[in-house]
Amino acid sequence: MLEIRDLTVRMGARVLLDGANASISEGWKVGLIGRNGTGKSTLLRLIADAHARPDPAIRIRRGARLGLVSQEVEATNAPLVEAVLATDLECARLMAELDASPTPSAERIAAIHARLEVLDAWSAPARAAAFLTGLGFAQADLARPAGAFSGGWRMRAALAGVLVSRPDLLILDEPTNYLDLEGAAWLEAHLRTYPHTVLVVSHDREMLDRSVTHVMALVDRQLEVHPGGYATWLARRAEMAAGLQARKAKQEAERAHLQSFIDRFRAKASKARQAQSRIRMLERMQTITVPLEERTAPFRFEPPEALSAPLAVLEGAELGYVPGRPVLSSVAVRLDPEDRIAIVGPNGQGKTTLVKSICGRLPLLGGRRTLARGVRMGYFSQDQLDELDPDRSPLDHVRALDPDLPEARQHAATAAMGFGHEKAETPAARLSGGEKVRLLLGLLAAGRPHVLVLDEPTSHLDIDSREALIHAINDFPGAVLLITHDVHLAEATADTLWLVRNGRASEYDGDLDDYRALVLASDRGGAAATAARATDIAQGAPARPVADRAAERREAAQRRQAAAPVRRRIEEAERCFEAARALIARIEAQLCDPAVLAQGAGRITELSLERARALEAQEAAETEWLEASELHARLTDGDAA
Repeated sequence: MLEIRDLTVRMGARVLLDGANASISEGWKVGLIGRNGTGKSTLLRLIADAHARPDPAIRIRRGARLGLVSQEVEATNAPLVEAVLATDLECARLMAELDASPTPSAERIAAIHARLEVLDAWSAPARAAAFLTGLGFAQADLARPAGAFSGGWRMRAALAGVLVSRPDLLILDEPTNYLDLEGAAWLEAHLRTYPHTVLVVSHDREMLDRSVTHVMALVDRQLEVHPGGYATWLARRAEMAAGLQARKAKQEAERAHLQSFIDRFRAKASKARQAQSRIRMLERMQTITVPLEERTAPFRFEPPEALSAPLAVLEGAELGYVPGRPVLSSVAVRLDPEDRIAIVGPNGQGKTTLVKSICGRLPLLGGRRTLARGVRMGYFSQDQLDELDPDRSPLDHVRALDPDLPEARQHAATAAMGFGHEKAETPAARLSGGEKVRLLLGLLAAGRPHVLVLDEPTSHLDIDSREALIHAINDFPGAVLLITHDVHLAEATADTLWLVRNGRASEYDGDLDDYRALVLASDRGGAAATAARATDIAQGAPARPVADRAAERREAAQRRQAAAPVRRRIEEAERCFEAARALIARIEAQLCDPAVLAQGAGRITELSLERARALEAQEAAETEWLEASELHARLTDGDAA
């Protein structure tokens, strides 16, 4: 279906692809992965361009139809279903030709009908309605004008249009970014049964494990295609790295052996020929290079001071924006320290309304909100990306938080957010989406909140950054409220689900697998739900009783509570270690200072004893850190027994 040969792509002085090669066969579902900025979206654009204008480096099967979501459905007055059908340009053109005046010839009409039959155009309206429903539109929405919907919803409609046209090569660039968890679950199920080839860029691990048959990784300016999902690729990459390390160690030992022979015998006439032979062997030996792993800057949420439970309570609350027209009614929820809650429910049902009301960013229409004295809420929303001052750099934003902070500490705080020297001075307007998310989360963390409220924090983050966020959330000792379409993030961080649906918010007695099955079994699912269930059965994963899952969540919360004091031991040990290290550095600087040395042996002895005590303190702090870290790992993994 698609073949890439010796493709080199440059962006200015930067090389994105360097002689890359890859081949994708008919019917494969391929996940294109790679860090942000490596050129994934650029590659998709080149493939789309090659379909229209032949490129010797990119070959697509002759006659294949290519489909991608390039822009949202137009904001016209046409009913939504008609606007979706209009995105299939070939079908729309053929239909218009049938209705044209004068009427085409009989031969042309026959040819048009034959082509429409191949495209299955007559069932397209029914498919469009089913796909729109699966992606979250209500039945009543289908007849509404396309222009009545926001840009995000029109992007969903554009996705439905591409799916309706059933292209031979379906190209999707981060399709879950504008979907809720329910829409993402539906799309995963649909892609598994899609009858043609799929190439999808995604940072959603669940999609990459549930929906693809192969992974194409953009690594070190090359393309690598491997069978299996993301988890399989991770395991294979680890094996390859270990094998490469072993080969490199063996080669270095061989080099050392050859060099030793050369050094010993090159000056001896009787061994000169053998020495020259080994010199040539060294010159011909190709050096094995182990690629350096790019480190992802960690996220870090500083632990706040402890507060008594509850942190926040809503009682009989009416939530919304217009008096007399609540979005959610009779809401009664409680948030305690150490709570880890993922909020699920279709888009438009009130998830954001709920968290804004808990934070106090939205006044209640009725009922009561009670907050613990001194509680600080850290709220992140995708909408805040537009609130950054486009002309101010990350360093400027950090400086605005505390203008009296010494400049060195301002730079250190900016670097801790993941912004090196160059990026620290870059205006926000020139930062990528992922970098803006990092900046906002860093500014949020600077307030040391007791509660993290994260509303879709991952849409602009790559997989490694999402993993870093998971670690930061799990290390955070406060409470977490999470809204996300990333199932992996929710599963890795949350113990409890709140379901927001039909004007109500309540705890959901089940896990994300249960909720996903509920979504697919609803009228969103249809055939996709049946296929998803069949796949789950084939994989042999029996459902666990709800009681078992509830017990697991309680045990996880208890483990985290038990680990909290150990985490504080780790942090105290880190502070003691750093204090001792700084003291040792100051003493050593004094011992090198001629002015101090001139004070005589007594002063030197005093400083030497002080340095010895600091070294002992540093060693004790390191020992405490190691012991506490090991205990923390056992407690959080559930292996303390």
